Amino acid sequence: QVQLVESGGGLVQAGGSLRLSCVFSGVVFSNYVWGWFRQAPGKEREFLAAISWRGDRSDYADAVKGRFTISRDTFKNLVFLQMTNLKPEDTAAYYCAAHTGFSRKPDYDYWGQGTQVTVSS
Repeated sequence: QVQLVESGGGLVQAGGSLRLSCVFSGVVFSNYVWGWFRQAPGKEREFLAAISWRGDRSDYADAVKGRFTISRDTFKNLVFLQMTNLKPEDTAAYYCAAHTGFSRKPDYDYWGQGTQVTVSS
């Protein structure tokens, strides 16, 4: 059974930082590209970042480039999203996901349940 479980969300003031983690099981890490998305109420799910299992390729949405960093720990089956200089518009539910290739569309094969990030002004 495939499971992706996010953690690390919470309430933070504008300008602050958070690191989200995603632990996964039931899939072979090297078969997938790993990504992060977010979804605010009333909005579509939005691509944030993706990383290859080797870590030699990554992709970022313009909205978060330079503020968010995606990384992974292949030994611990973890994918991270380090978020800095957070803004109120970053408030959303954040999801990790796995896909067989790079994509900015929310058409990934597996999804976590999400973790809420709230940024106060």
